[in-house]
Amino acid sequence: MMTFHVGGARVSLTVPDRDSLLTIIARRLQQGRGFALATMNVDHLEKLHSDARFREAYAAHDLIVADGNPIVWLARMGGHQVSLVPGSDLVQPLCQIATGKGRSVAIVAGTMDSGEAAARRLINRVPGLRIAVVLAPGFPFDPHGPEADGIIDQLAQSGAGLCLLGIGAPRQEILASRLRARCPGMGIASVGAGIDFVAGRQKRAPKVMQQMRIEWLWRAGLNPIRLGPRYLKGAMILPGHARRALSSRRRSA
Repeated sequence: MMTFHVGGARVSLTVPDRDSLLTIIARRLQQGRGFALATMNVDHLEKLHSDARFREAYAAHDLIVADGNPIVWLARMGGHQVSLVPGSDLVQPLCQIATGKGRSVAIVAGTMDSGEAAARRLINRVPGLRIAVVLAPGFPFDPHGPEADGIIDQLAQSGAGLCLLGIGAPRQEILASRLRARCPGMGIASVGAGIDFVAGRQKRAPKVMQQMRIEWLWRAGLNPIRLGPRYLKGAMILPGHARRALSSRRRSA
């Protein structure tokens, strides 16, 4: 699978597409084997260059998919067949799998309102779904701090087989890496804005924009102050990754 060079380390995609991912997750939940799922996008790639704690957290994730068309394009430039797997589209399918395997679900959201709204909607959409606990950290949130310790304790005691984290990168991935060590039998998925989308707190781009692969433009337009600089930083690192992807493909040819 595609390997990215970031900050003197390497991070690789480990699952090529959505069907493969859901099959692996279903098998692991059936067996009571945990996992940590990261959904890589360009923002992650940029942060991985400069944040050693983020790189350390990513190393604890055994399932990594491409959540962003630039990641897919870079992988294909490197000769790897990879499909887009948006974390925001995984929330309901993961809950359906967990329910089918008799596992309850924990939700850690950006706010309690969002987490509780998402829980209500998911219960309506997924017959038999059991929500073990809904949590939301304060702001600012330190994933290595005492509040994080308390959240990990509550999740460990909740009995949940699957935990959905929607508190943004790199906080959710760092918390996931700590929770993975504490609860090796729990499935942990960092789904970013997926919980807010289910809750109705954020709106997805129109279908035509999704099909044109410009959903990022919709999101930037909704929040230009926060997302504009993020997308600019991401764009600046893409040429270097593209050169490395092409070089890797030529070497393996």
